[in-house]
Amino acid sequence: MIRLYPDQLDAQLQESLRPCYLLFGNDLLLLQESQDRICDRAQAQKFREHFGVTLEVGTNWDTIFSLCQSLSLFASRKTLLLILPDGNIPAIIGEKLLQLASFLHEDLLLILRGSKLTYAQENSAWFKVLSQSAVLVSCATPEQDRLPHWVATRARKMKLLLDDDAYQPLCYYYEGNLLALLQALKRLSLIYPDGRLTLARVETVVNDDAHFTSFHWIDATLAGKSKRAAHVLRQLKLQASEPVILLRNIQREVILLLTLKRQTVDIPTRTLFDQYKVRQNRRPLLTQALKRITLTQLRDSVSLMIKIELSLKQDYGYPVWSGLDALSLLLCDKKLPAAMINE
Repeated sequence: MIRLYPDQLDAQLQESLRPCYLLFGNDLLLLQESQDRICDRAQAQKFREHFGVTLEVGTNWDTIFSLCQSLSLFASRKTLLLILPDGNIPAIIGEKLLQLASFLHEDLLLILRGSKLTYAQENSAWFKVLSQSAVLVSCATPEQDRLPHWVATRARKMKLLLDDDAYQPLCYYYEGNLLALLQALKRLSLIYPDGRLTLARVETVVNDDAHFTSFHWIDATLAGKSKRAAHVLRQLKLQASEPVILLRNIQREVILLLTLKRQTVDIPTRTLFDQYKVRQNRRPLLTQALKRITLTQLRDSVSLMIKIELSLKQDYGYPVWSGLDALSLLLCDKKLPAAMINE
């Protein structure tokens, strides 16, 4: 199986058209663009008929299998797009996908599209069989560290030349929102036909349209990045995120850190991570947080979270976003008035 990002797909398609493409990710723009590029290439390779099915438990698989088997001297080459349901894939769909693998042939191009590739899916029988001759395209929204590369690649395709300092506002104000970022680049290309984008020119167009999840706020807070945490929290409020969910998510992380902090005196951190089943990709951040955040700060954070939760239950007018901001500052090692914690 070939694994790549959407900006690498064009080169792969020019090299060869594989019989199966697996598109997984949360970014609708990247999913749709990847799908369109594959279909355009298939069209150039004389795939004339295109079919799409959103899979459900009650999907009529006989129709799908019949479509796959309709191979004859005069039959057209076909593309078949199957859209997976969100979340866990029902066993019946997995069984049918495994069966489908035996029907694939050179005149049928299969595109499988899903919102997220889970560990269970990647280790399922149907995925292992289909992936043998497939290309897996990761269509997740680029995180903060990969976003400048995405901007550079897209700007280059649009014949835009960005100064080094022009990337910062684009990445800052449009993180997590590629569609708005693309629209901003298009506006800039229309306003400045010479394609030269300086910081001053970019700043005339940008708006704060960044889109985040609660985990972006938690990660920024645990990393001690107070300015980023404040920005993420501000955008989450504008997105009408549910503050109770934010509180629940960070509670789990703080309680885990408190538990680990108390036990690292006698037990190696790696052993504790294994014991509490901490995912590998979370370990570097939690290791950093354990070194930076003191036991007192963690205890004060628990007290503050209790205060916020009790206030929410007793006072519907409680300024919960101010409370969450105070929690960020506390975990980022910024000084807070004692009354804010002990009140």
